[in-house]
Amino acid sequence: MYTRKEQLAAFERLLNIMDELREKCPWDRKQTMESLRNLTVEEVYELGDAILEKDSEEIKKELGDVLLHIVFYSKIGSETQDFDIAEVINSLCEKLIDRHPHIYGDVEANDEKQVKENWEKLKLKEGNKSVLGGVPKSLPALIKASRVQDKVAGVGFDWEEPKQVFEKVKEELAELQEEIEHNQQDKIEQEFGDVLFSMINYARFLKIDPETALERTNKKFIFRFQYLEKKAKELNLDLSEMSLLEMDKFWEEAKTIKL
Repeated sequence: MYTRKEQLAAFERLLNIMDELREKCPWDRKQTMESLRNLTVEEVYELGDAILEKDSEEIKKELGDVLLHIVFYSKIGSETQDFDIAEVINSLCEKLIDRHPHIYGDVEANDEKQVKENWEKLKLKEGNKSVLGGVPKSLPALIKASRVQDKVAGVGFDWEEPKQVFEKVKEELAELQEEIEHNQQDKIEQEFGDVLFSMINYARFLKIDPETALERTNKKFIFRFQYLEKKAKELNLDLSEMSLLEMDKFWEEAKTIKL
């Protein structure tokens, strides 16, 4: 690992390269915050993929790409005289200090739950009108549900035990089944959403990240289906012409392969 002096030198090198690219590269010179936005979202998802794959080399590379975007936005901000990288970093440092009074002040917090409760209370004191005010509107629904539940729990609006949440899951499933029997599509959709919301809440009590859990299942399903396709191709078979029983044979083989 590098020394702090070497780390700072590396960061300065990046800032110098960003200055040069912004001045001399036609593509970099043309970019705006708006044009970078979608690329930034893509980079964060690529970082998420690398983390799920537990690929340290890819994580390192993707972190670099995310850092580049932070430096890029800060460079654009300095050109418009709105802010520069020092202001970004100093603002972050002040926020971290203010929101950790159990480290930099005289507030006590002996566990993670207390830290989160203090965090949400401090955010309200800072001017947020609602505990949920900081949840981005553009978050994917599954992640948004998880963040909403996490935030309200931070101010005490929560179940006491996992079994209570599981009972709620069963209650929502029963309500969904009832609407399915009545065949009312709009209400079926509403109840299906309630089932998902309650399952996400249950995942929180089980200390499982629902987004990560679902993505791992996605990857598992994709691997098994592609194995099925590979085996069918080896036998010169067309999937559309195979019976479910034939496909299931390869599917079961795929399940025995450890990912």
